Order: sequence, then structure tokens, then C-alpha cells
Amino acid sequence: MIPASAPVSPINPWQWEAGYWRPSSPNQTCAISSGTEMQLARALRLLPAHAGETYNPPRLGLVGAGGKTTALFQLARQLPPPVLVTASTHLGEHQVTAAEHLIARSPVDLRFLEAGIPETVLVITGPREQADNIPGRMMGLDPITMDSLHTLAERKGIALLVEADGSRQLPLKAPADHEPVLPGFVDTVVVVAGLSGLGKPLTNQWVHRPEIFSALSQLQPGENVTIEGLARLLSHPQGGVKGIPPGARRVSLLNQADVPEGRSAGLSLAQRLLPVYSSVVLAALGVQRSLPASAALVPGTGDVQAGAVFAVHERIAGIILAAGGATRFGRLKQLLPWRGEPFVRHAARSALQAGLKPVVVVTGAQAQAVRAALQGMDLVQVENPDWEAGQSSSLQAGLRVLPPETGAVIFLLADQPHVPVSLLRALTETHSETLSALVAPLVDGRRGNPVLFDRSTFPALMALRGDVGGRALFSTGDRFPISWVPWLDSSLLLDVDTPQDYRRLIDLDA
Repeated sequence: MIPASAPVSPINPWQWEAGYWRPSSPNQTCAISSGTEMQLARALRLLPAHAGETYNPPRLGLVGAGGKTTALFQLARQLPPPVLVTASTHLGEHQVTAAEHLIARSPVDLRFLEAGIPETVLVITGPREQADNIPGRMMGLDPITMDSLHTLAERKGIALLVEADGSRQLPLKAPADHEPVLPGFVDTVVVVAGLSGLGKPLTNQWVHRPEIFSALSQLQPGENVTIEGLARLLSHPQGGVKGIPPGARRVSLLNQADVPEGRSAGLSLAQRLLPVYSSVVLAALGVQRSLPASAALVPGTGDVQAGAVFAVHERIAGIILAAGGATRFGRLKQLLPWRGEPFVRHAARSALQAGLKPVVVVTGAQAQAVRAALQGMDLVQVENPDWEAGQSSSLQAGLRVLPPETGAVIFLLADQPHVPVSLLRALTETHSETLSALVAPLVDGRRGNPVLFDRSTFPALMALRGDVGGRALFSTGDRFPISWVPWLDSSLLLDVDTPQDYRRLIDLDA
């Protein structure tokens, strides 16, 4: 039964107002967990990354196999309440016991919710299926009732999560002709796959609809499921990304990465899936525990979460700042020779070898000469006509050309050609494990360069003015969480600002 009223928790920033839970202040943001494990909701970028961001309730669809319903209820418990959970196909009767349950046969059954929704997870389904050969299952909502539920969620400003296909509790599946049933309003679709199916025979013991899986993955029936075959299935327009509405964000959730071998396979899969998905999340989600619907849940704490998120793989870009006139040095530093090549070419090669994509080079002073030094490299080159206005203008020129799905960017300085590829990879790996707003090397107790900036910092970077770089974000208190990468090579602290600095760099090779 849904309670008609609810107490106000002194530790809860949400208050019961006008019939349902509201933030205690108009700009209330969801608290970020201080624990070391990343929440699934945070990994999917459904929660604010820092105190400057506001919470936008998601309209999220889940499809696939290998932990989809577990993910559904973990997300529901991690998001600010109330949260609406439903299905467009069906849910098992045992699954709906994880929260309050309402049966809606038509939009009429939703009307009383207009008066208020208590702070809880509310599961809304159709009635029980009556077929004799089907175990206890609740029907999904019909399209008209689903649209009415969406309208309610919009009006109340709350999250709506939709399970959009079935998998018979197997780790892998391929969609049937009628699947998935994703409503057109979803803004994020999470495609789940269970890594426990890798290396297993392509049979109905491990795969739901193995015949379709075989056709889409190019694997033979009975053949062991490979990383390459699963990647083909998840990337196929009639497979993993089938039926996703245009404009919706695509996320691959690779679950059941319980052992190191699974995490290694997940990393290999992520590299194959990123051209198709905005991000790839590697996790081992545990069994969802049922809780009383009256339990007080602090938004964003993840107190009921079982399982772990190991990494979030996204597209990481590189921006090389090569626009300055080097007035202090006396000649253009970008073109100084080192180990037989110009500085800027070394920086570009390191960025490419580290897997950054795209790699953007921002030019300004002597732009034509800098472009000539980069000939034959797979780069995006942007000329900043306002380079004399300061470094902030070059930062912003590079950010403007990044693809919208970029998860983070590493800014590289053209006067640091000696930055190793291994450091760039360490920065991206740390970001994948933390999604920290800032990731920087720490050398002898001092911050070094280059620095990785999460996409959540982009608005702040775009607001900078004058000869101010990204270092300004380090002096904003605790607004932007920082992860440090300890680095033992003190040469990383060397900036070539004077001819003497250049000589010291040359002497490093002596």
C-alpha cells in the first residue's frame, strides 16, 4: 500500500510538499557518495558530477540480458525519490516485490498519483498474465498508459525507468522481431550483456534466441561465444542497438565481470563498442535485496547497492595548445627541434599513440608553419584568431570542435614534448575508474601537466577569460573532485619557457 503521508527525515534534503517529495531548496543537487566504489547511477552519468550541477531526472530504458532487472532496481534506489519503474513487455511477479507495486490497466488508474507520490520506488505494471504455460509474470503497460505515465513523470519532475524486453534470466540474448519495445521518449538506453556467457556454447542454455544471435554475431550454432562475436551482436542495428530512438544516449553495460578474466574481456569489448556507444560500463552487479517501501532512502547514498562498477570507458579527446607566440622565449617553441622533430609533432604523436580521439591542435601564431610540421598526421586542426587574448581562448576553440559524446579531454602543452604515452594512459585509466572531474599527475608533491578534464568541467572552462588556463579550476575549493596520479619522473615538471629550459631538456638525453 502506498502511504498517504510520510515523515520528513532530518538527514534528507527532500521535503514532503504539496503531496509529494520536493528538494528543500530550489537548486538542490543530489549528494555524491564519498565511498571508493562508483555507483551505477554515477557511472551512467545520471547523478550530478559536482555541486555546480543540477539533477535532471532520466527517462531511461533497459534492454538486453545478464542483470538487466538487477540494474533496474539498483538505479531506482540510487536516484532521488520518488522514482517510477515500469515495463513495456513484462516483469516477473517476484521482481516487483522489490518496491511498492501498482497495477495500472489504463491511464485512469494513474490519476490518484496526481495528488502526490511518496518518497519511494514505485513499480507500475499491467495485470498478471493469465496464460497457463507462463510462470507468474506481470504484463507491461500498453502504449497509451505508458504515455500517461511519462506525462506524469514530466509534470512531477521525477525519474522514469523502463524495462523494455525479456531474456529468461540468461546472460546473453538477441532481440526478436517484436523487441525491444522502447518508448520514443527515452533519453538514455542501457544495453546489458552478461560476460559469463563468453566462452560458453551458443545454445539456448546460455543465450536467449540463439538462432538470431548466431545470424547477427556471425558465430555458428554451438560455437563458443567470442569477444568478437559478442561485439558484432551488440553493435548490430538489428542486435544491441535495435529500436533505440534517434537522439537517445546509448550505453553498453557489461555485467558479471566478477573475475579478472572478465574485466580483461570487458576492456577488449569496450574498445570495439565505443564507435557505436557513448560509453561502456564494466560492472559486477549483485543480487538486489528487497527492502520495505517505507524505508528512508537518502538520495545518492547508494546504501542498498550490491555489486561494483569497475570502470566507465568513454571517448577521451586530446587538445594540444599550440597557439602561443612564445614572446618570453624569443622564437616559436612549437617548432623547436627535439630528437629530430618539432615539439608539436612529438606531442601529437604521443596523444595519438595513447588512443586519444580526436586529437585537436589549436594553432594561432605562425599557424601555417605549425600545420606544416604536422603534415600526414590524423589530427583536427583549429586556428584560433584570438590567440593573443590568452590561453582561455585556445582552450575554448578546442572544446568547441569536440564531438558531443566526448567524456573527457586531456590538454597537452606544445612546450612539453617529453610527456610519455604511459602517463596519458594512466590519466585515462584513472578517470575510467573514478569519473573524477580533474585527473592530474603528482610529482614530488607538486601538480604536473598534462591534466585530464571531465566533461562536467566543460561549462566552467568555457566561462574562463583572459590568459587563464584550466589550472583555475583547481582553486575552486572542493567543487571539482580531483584524482591524483603519482608520477616519479621529475622531468615532467620541466616547462620550456627560456633558452636555458630548452638546454635542460636537451641535456636529458645526454
